[in-house]
Amino acid sequence: MCTVILDFSFVCRICALFSVFGWGVNIVYLFVVLVYFYSFLYAFLCISNFLTHRIIMNNTEPLFIRFAQNPILTPRDIQPSMEGLVIECLLNPGVFYFRNKIGLLLRVAERPLQKENFISFPILDDLNRIEIMEISKKDPELNWTDPRVITFRGEDYLTTISHLCPVFSDDGIHFSVLEGTNRLFGNNEYSSFGIEDCRVTQIGDEYYLTYTSVSSKGVGVGLKKTKDWGNYTELGLIFPPHNKDCAIFEEKINGLYYALHRPSSPEIGGNYMWIAESPDLVHWGNHKCIACTRAGKFDSARLGAGCAPVKTEKGWLVIYHGATIENRYCLGALLLDINDPSVVIARSESPIMEPETSYEKMGFFGDVIFTNGQLVNGDELIIYYGAADEVICGAKASIISILRSLGF
Repeated sequence: MCTVILDFSFVCRICALFSVFGWGVNIVYLFVVLVYFYSFLYAFLCISNFLTHRIIMNNTEPLFIRFAQNPILTPRDIQPSMEGLVIECLLNPGVFYFRNKIGLLLRVAERPLQKENFISFPILDDLNRIEIMEISKKDPELNWTDPRVITFRGEDYLTTISHLCPVFSDDGIHFSVLEGTNRLFGNNEYSSFGIEDCRVTQIGDEYYLTYTSVSSKGVGVGLKKTKDWGNYTELGLIFPPHNKDCAIFEEKINGLYYALHRPSSPEIGGNYMWIAESPDLVHWGNHKCIACTRAGKFDSARLGAGCAPVKTEKGWLVIYHGATIENRYCLGALLLDINDPSVVIARSESPIMEPETSYEKMGFFGDVIFTNGQLVNGDELIIYYGAADEVICGAKASIISILRSLGF
């Protein structure tokens, strides 16, 4: 705060000085009034700035307001893809508009019904048919301490197999399958453990789908495209293992397409966010690392892009997930330069959204908020996210407020 002290003796000396030069009393009075006016104006501005700073620093209002109907989709709301499988989780949908409806491209994780004292899990065989593997829990070569991944005889397997299912809604809350649309499944040696966490980018009348392709050979990024959600064109693996969290910008910048992605290194380096350029959406190069993990923060272990960055007057706004070594997943924000998105202008110091509710803290894998789909409606940003690796939820925020949290 500012303290303004107007010394009366100082004013008297100024008045005496004016008298020596023969200046009128009115001028002296005017001078005194101006001194008082500017002093109090300065004090007012200091106090106002102090109070504003206190309000901002002490503001506990969340940036994101969760849907009152959360969770809006649970495993029981979707039919399994085949007899003998049950849906364990719904996760991390891509989001898009289609025929005046809101679409979600759900990740559906399935597994066989479990028998007592056994672990069973599905994989694709060489003919792209689902094969069920069953292992005794007493087998000394089995490690099943992680509910997501098991290790058997030195090989890693997922406990579930994921595919992608498009669902549609008129109100953004109640979703169902639309006639004429089809699910997407793993269909080659690089997706024998399933396909996951798809980002959807619309360019013209085509939707480009970047998804995580999982197999015993590693985790890479596959690309498909569609116009009608019933027929899909395979464009291949665009980022080889180990890579994921790929989000393509919705427009060219300086004549090139851009994509965020996350290569991982188990030894040197880490789980960082990178950016790449492409002339045709298939061939990518000029890779640059734009954001690393930060010790002691919510993104200390890994981070990855949400979906296509949002173009604002301040730059490209990226909503991303960050996780700790304890696997607590929160959301943060990056602001990238509008003309050179490899330049980071600002980054969240603390989460803009973190697990707080029971459906985010408890589930198949608790303490998780993970988004890779959003809609923009003016200043309103609507995200759909996976909570606790089990259910689908929604939340809204002001883009202006997120930018202000970044200092803009």
